[in-house]
Formats: sequence, C-alpha cells, structure tokens
Amino acid sequence: MSERLADWTTGEEAITYQTCVSCGHVQYFYRAFCAACGESGPREARASGKGRVYATSLVCRAATPEMRAHVPYNILLVDCAEGFRMMAHGENDLAIGDSVVACFKPFAGRLVPFFAKQK
Repeated sequence: MSERLADWTTGEEAITYQTCVSCGHVQYFYRAFCAACGESGPREARASGKGRVYATSLVCRAATPEMRAHVPYNILLVDCAEGFRMMAHGENDLAIGDSVVACFKPFAGRLVPFFAKQK
C-alpha cells in the first residue's frame, strides 16, 4: 500500500481527494476502496482549493466553550473544481453560487480549510 498524502487532517495546508482508476469516481473522504464500484486502491491527489458554494449555514451559537470565540462562523458545502463536495468553514458573507478558494485558518485548536471569495 502506498503512503498517504498529508493534508489538513494531519496539519498540512492541503486538501486531498481520491479518483478511482477503474470507474473514474471522485471521492473526498479517504477510503481504501472506491465508494462507487468497490475497486481497491483509488489514486490520491491534492485539490486546487477552488470551488463554488453549494450551501451555507451561519452558526450563531457555540457548541463548545472552545468555539465561543469564533461565533458567528459559517459552515459551507463546497463543490470543488475536481468534482467532489466537502464541508468546510468560510467567510460569513458567502452565498450560494459564490466562487471560492481555500486557505487554512486555526479553529478551536485545529488548522481547518477556510473558503474565501475568489478574486
């Protein structure tokens, strides 16, 4: 089995995704197999960080004491340029359909993907 690419879940400023070598399915969450056809060993790659806002939800109430300093914060679903959808944080003024690009910011003690309007 090949070495996994480092990404934001390991502290690296990167988003990774997988593509199935058999059927071409693109998936965001790391798996040892393709979620569409079951083939093992999908290829891993780094995403460009570009996408479009699919959905947005402004959180105005802290779920934990660590999150209190971040309220209000925006949770997004982003359709990424590579063909997968992911959940992430973003600027509070983002709307459905906005073109966005990822950077990385600390949130409640972790480095997380953070989307801003693409200029």
